[in-house]
Amino acid sequence: MASQSDFSLVEDRRGMIWDLVLYVPTTVVLVLMALKYWYSGDENLTYLLMFLTTFIVLIAFNRIFKTRLMILPASPVSFSVSGKGVEVKLKSGSIVELVKDVRFFTDMAGKSFGLTGVDLEGAKKQFVFHKGQFESIQQFDDSKARLRAFK
Repeated sequence: MASQSDFSLVEDRRGMIWDLVLYVPTTVVLVLMALKYWYSGDENLTYLLMFLTTFIVLIAFNRIFKTRLMILPASPVSFSVSGKGVEVKLKSGSIVELVKDVRFFTDMAGKSFGLTGVDLEGAKKQFVFHKGQFESIQQFDDSKARLRAFK
């Protein structure tokens, strides 16, 4: 494990393109299906499909603008790992210190991980970090190794 405990994040443009390739066709197909059912008279199914479309658009917006491009004020731009917890610096300049119930979760593919915990104010916070947000694969692996203490 490396001695570095501060990790800076960068925009993940490649991941953003992957998300667009995933979410845009999905939403287009759902809207087209909703239109088909609207004109065939099945309004209930249309409402359900439009609800799903809206839900997926909100998920895509949050994933692309918060985690991939780090544009939103609540986007993490760096984090630091210590024995007491994890300190996450946000785009807005504020710092969230996860000090209680800190948990680290990895995905099966190993391309991202999640971090949850309770901050100093008692609010539960969640963050998702992607492999493409790190300057190198070594830094991504080092951060996961440090965070394994919270598994």
